[in-house]
Amino acid sequence: MALDSKIPAGEMSEKWSDYKGHVNLVNPANKRRLEVIVVGTGLAGASAAASLGEMGYKVKAFCFQDSPRRAHSIAAQGGINAAKNYQNDGDSVFRLFYDTVKGGDYRAREANVHRLAEVSAAIIDQCVAQGVPFAREYGGLLSNRSFGGTQVQRTFYAAGQTGQQLLLGAYSALERQVALGNVTQYSRHEMLDIVMIDGKARGIIARNLVTGQLERHFGHAVLLCTGGYGNVFYLSTNAMGSNVTAAWKAHKKGAFFGNPCFTQIHPTCIPVSGDYQSKLTLMSESLRNDGRIWVPKKQNDNRKPKDIPEDERDYYLERRYPAFGNLVPRDVASRAAKERCDAGYGVGTTKLAVYLDYADAIKRYGKIEAGKQGNASASEAEIISMGKEVVKEKYGNLFDMYEKITGENPYETPMRIYPAVHYTMGGLWVDYELMTTVKGLYALGEANFSDHGANRLGASALMQGLADGYFVIPYTLGNYLSNEIRTASIPTSHPAFEETEKAVGDRINTLMNIKGRQTVESFHKRLGKIMWDKCGMARNEQGLKEAIAEIQQLKKEFWSDVKIPGSINEMNPELDKAGRVADFIELGELMCKDALNRRESCGGHFREESQTEEGEAKRDDENFSYVAAWEYKGESEWELNKEPLVFEVVKQTQRSYK
Repeated sequence: MALDSKIPAGEMSEKWSDYKGHVNLVNPANKRRLEVIVVGTGLAGASAAASLGEMGYKVKAFCFQDSPRRAHSIAAQGGINAAKNYQNDGDSVFRLFYDTVKGGDYRAREANVHRLAEVSAAIIDQCVAQGVPFAREYGGLLSNRSFGGTQVQRTFYAAGQTGQQLLLGAYSALERQVALGNVTQYSRHEMLDIVMIDGKARGIIARNLVTGQLERHFGHAVLLCTGGYGNVFYLSTNAMGSNVTAAWKAHKKGAFFGNPCFTQIHPTCIPVSGDYQSKLTLMSESLRNDGRIWVPKKQNDNRKPKDIPEDERDYYLERRYPAFGNLVPRDVASRAAKERCDAGYGVGTTKLAVYLDYADAIKRYGKIEAGKQGNASASEAEIISMGKEVVKEKYGNLFDMYEKITGENPYETPMRIYPAVHYTMGGLWVDYELMTTVKGLYALGEANFSDHGANRLGASALMQGLADGYFVIPYTLGNYLSNEIRTASIPTSHPAFEETEKAVGDRINTLMNIKGRQTVESFHKRLGKIMWDKCGMARNEQGLKEAIAEIQQLKKEFWSDVKIPGSINEMNPELDKAGRVADFIELGELMCKDALNRRESCGGHFREESQTEEGEAKRDDENFSYVAAWEYKGESEWELNKEPLVFEVVKQTQRSYK
């Protein structure tokens, strides 16, 4: 199938403006007759539902949590990027665009990335108007800090809880539309399939997670805003409930899956502490702003960090990448940490950790504070005390979280960190209008593949989610719905709804009737180990082939021996989880096939067979400069479709952060 990305013609800087100026519109009276389903109410979903409700569409918003406020978007800590150049340090729309394309190792679609950079400034204005409490300088201006992969300060933040504050802003806008009757909200509902009528998405089958009842819902269009699939690895920084089910059901109904093997490993997470752990905790990338990452120069050094002299410490990121230092992109920092630990320089009891040290930052800030007070004779103890207060103001909640989890005081001793699965750049393939290969079915935010290539820069996830919801889908959806104004609402008694609901019900009954001996959790854990060991930070042909065979065997075992307690027509979290793990198993196989097919290294996808002499990712632009869009053909069978990546503005070069 030939993929049409629908990228507008013309100069890169004019494409989005020209598109908006010529796109088809829907008048207010017709909007009131059109129904839109939004699945997921995180930043992308809440902003989209609120915006479309404000415009006059009849919106139904679904989330599987008890409230949209519980969406995983709240877990984003460090900030949100925008090209406002408040620091007068050379930032611009073009530089944000360039940094994002380069950070993604030249595997993103230029036009989508440029649009993202263009609308970034408007996101900040929107959120400030909603009352989002961004950090401010002493004079009242919005503050910025640095994030990885950039040499400017463009990240806006609200202490270490930026995602939560942004979600509260979007949630307030959403609830306003609920109160006005423009949006109907369905909490504790999980989408279990797409209803197709005449080749178009016309609704969903959802399960009420409290009663277990299946429900039918019609929509002229369906928007999937359901986040990423990092939990395929079992251990990740994602919320425990985050899953791929909605996107996977869409995939099996004809939506192509783009670049599924592009997953992000975040370099600053609290290390795994034992075999019985089921969740990992992120320590914000913003901590790399002021913290310095190091390991001992001596292998298997068991001394406490305070006992290791400065000249016996290896600040390896500063040594290897002097131009960017500790603020190299996430994939680069993660591989560097793995390399040091694999070579025997790791720290902590497991030796799978490196230090993130704030001692220098505390002293630096303390001296600045002493200078402000005119205290030229301040003692070192006074300087450290004042510095701790500054660090507490900037990062206090993160330091508190670390201490609660580890029992160690990061103001006194360096944090121990190690890379962990955090985000997925892959997702449903979408065109410039965010429509999948299924007509009327859209994917927004992390659920799509479009903006981050093979590696997302820090603070860009919040930017993409809100850009898609507030500023992109209100235009692009109208272009499709303008041709649907004569389509009346289709009754949910239509045969397509009945057939789809029956198929969903049959699958649930099949799961419940297996009555095996092994728990859902045990299968998920085994899948995660296969994925992390053979499709994680480093991948090779032999390991990926082994992983595919092991996952196929695991799938057979799951469908013959999984044990699900309880019954169908009640609240049954184990049944919910079983359906999600079944989908993860199938996704895991596709991820390994995609990684096996892409015989190059790029961004977070590191094939051991394709690396430079210095151990960096080595791309193969001649053979792999494309988006891999996989079409589902049947059990364990997919067909690869390629969208060539054409670079009109940015020149593809070997990434260097040295």
